[in-house]
Amino acid sequence: MMPIEDVLPEITVLVTAVAIVLLASFLPRRLQWVNAPVALAGLATATLLLLPQVNGEARATFSDTYALDMASIGGRLLILFATAVTVLLSPRWFATDQRHGEFYAMLLFSALGAMVLAGALDLLFVLIGVLLSSATGYVLAAYHRDWALSLEAGMKYFLVGALANTALALGATFLIGMLGGPGFGEMAAALSAGRASPLLLVGLGLVTIGMAYKLGAAPAHAWLPDVAEGAPAPSAAFLTVVPKIGAAIALARLVSLFPETDFAIRSLIAALAVITMTLGNLAALWQDDMRRMLGWSSVSQAGYLLMAVTVTSLTDHAIPALVTFLFGYAAANLTAFAAITHLRGRTDRGNYGGLLKTAPLPAIALIVAFLSLVGIPPLGGFVGKLELFLATIDGGYVWLAIAALVNTVVSLAYYLRFVTPMVLGPPSENVFQLGSWSRVATTVALVATIAIGLFGQLILGPVTGSVFLPT
Repeated sequence: MMPIEDVLPEITVLVTAVAIVLLASFLPRRLQWVNAPVALAGLATATLLLLPQVNGEARATFSDTYALDMASIGGRLLILFATAVTVLLSPRWFATDQRHGEFYAMLLFSALGAMVLAGALDLLFVLIGVLLSSATGYVLAAYHRDWALSLEAGMKYFLVGALANTALALGATFLIGMLGGPGFGEMAAALSAGRASPLLLVGLGLVTIGMAYKLGAAPAHAWLPDVAEGAPAPSAAFLTVVPKIGAAIALARLVSLFPETDFAIRSLIAALAVITMTLGNLAALWQDDMRRMLGWSSVSQAGYLLMAVTVTSLTDHAIPALVTFLFGYAAANLTAFAAITHLRGRTDRGNYGGLLKTAPLPAIALIVAFLSLVGIPPLGGFVGKLELFLATIDGGYVWLAIAALVNTVVSLAYYLRFVTPMVLGPPSENVFQLGSWSRVATTVALVATIAIGLFGQLILGPVTGSVFLPT
């Protein structure tokens, strides 16, 4: 059975992206901004088509290759929201770029790849989602083709991606060959009937490395700080958030297939979680560039995501914790990059002196975003991290929760290095702000960060106790 209505949100995003490509080809340069409202209309329509699935029963569709469960629905809603915020950040930032209109098409194609990842119940679908998200991500990262840092960011993203995607494809080939098919249901049945083999373990490890690339986790994390620093600020906002959403849910589905006995996948992911968050935090401590610091912060946040992946299927709290943390992280990281975009990309720590006095909105947005990323109540990051810690302990990985707690304390130090001059320092220079589009985006993301903390139960409630496919 292939009911088209089940994937109407994805079809809407695809059709909108194609329409934007055509519009961008014919519109004059002064009207390229028109593609932004078109993109927003497409994203809003996709959201409206997705909302009815919230009240439906969890099920697999398209011959059991695509999931319609609360994790998939929540992830896809979050991807649409994050993409809409990125669209709002873009018109003024790219106003002088002759290819401005095509940027929105790349955003939507990349978002589509992440949506496919969030719902994939088949390794081939995972490959399609990763490749679509990656190929468009290279373009987004290097969109400022006349700026060396942007080209470097795109090149590093491409090179790391080429290696990681090769590992993913090779690992998927091993898994399919050893388990008899690409479908997660088929794989689960084969795993329940047999034992681990060396080739199967190698394939699983290679797939984990490939997914770590999309998460920005070790050992495939090297691209993330460079993209955060060198990509156009709206692209950096998108690429540090959206690919993680789909990849985290896809990796959790894959891990849930493997029994805890006979397979060391959970121990491997737990080790990667500690390495990732520790490496990200220690590297961020020495950064004086705001965007590069946020890049390393995003690496560390990937480590927290891996905590929930580690205990998937070991506790019923794992998936609710993962989805809730994704909402909190996405809102906070978007808020930080929206504020930086609104400040026309100002990024040196020395230029943030007295910002609370000279530009209150972006200053407040940055402070709230940093506090949320640390996990200070009552913000969205606190709800997500609390659920992560509880799920990790409930899943039997107390040592992992302790390591994450230590890293959380460390992270407070580098965020305060940027907050202190904003609040206590003298104004450094005149502050130029980008305009109304980015102001709206900053406000929307800021409100979302606060609202997720205050009303987190609205996210946590529907996911708690819901079925996580495949069962």
